[in-house]
Amino acid sequence: MSAILFGSISTLVDSSELQRRAFNTAFSQHGLDWSWDQEEYAALLTGNGGQDRVAAYAEKRGDDVDAAAVHATKSEVFRTLLAQEAPEPRAGVVETIRAAKEAGHRLGFVTTTSADNVAAVLKVPGLSAADFDVVVDADDVDEPKPAAEAYRHALAALGEHASDAVAVEDNTGGVTSARAAGLPVVAFPNTNTADHDWSEATERVDALELDDLLRNVGR
Repeated sequence: MSAILFGSISTLVDSSELQRRAFNTAFSQHGLDWSWDQEEYAALLTGNGGQDRVAAYAEKRGDDVDAAAVHATKSEVFRTLLAQEAPEPRAGVVETIRAAKEAGHRLGFVTTTSADNVAAVLKVPGLSAADFDVVVDADDVDEPKPAAEAYRHALAALGEHASDAVAVEDNTGGVTSARAAGLPVVAFPNTNTADHDWSEATERVDALELDDLLRNVGR
């Protein structure tokens, strides 16, 4: 049997636009005249880590910003939006999770976002923390993605080898993280990462199917 590791919030629910809106609300609440449109935000998503993204943007503009505080506000706003708008799971996700469990495959949710954000996403109808044999969040690792630590932690917790597992990622930093841990990666881009460079992934899909994931194991 294989392990299937979902690599970020937006591999389960396409939350990217909610995240962008949450950033812009947080900027306003902190008195910043920033506003990320969809094109600019998509370009910023080539790097991982919302707090680092805010800090780098402030440095580029020469603004003095408490990036941690802005990001904390953004996360609170994001969780509120997620609860209010209750987006549906992405195409094929619930069916793939169900089929994988029935076939005896191990499942992981491997992020380096906060535990609160993970819990909020797993309240989306059709999903549950109980679906996963391991859940990794920011509290479990010292180095966020694109470092490999989160995936290595998940594999160790499952007692699985990378050659018997496959990752699903929606951003290129996540792909880099999974590949550094020795995993094949199925790219499953979200609304704002569709035009990114997925050459490092072993396959790209627009909807999940269990057979598509399993044929990438060992690649």
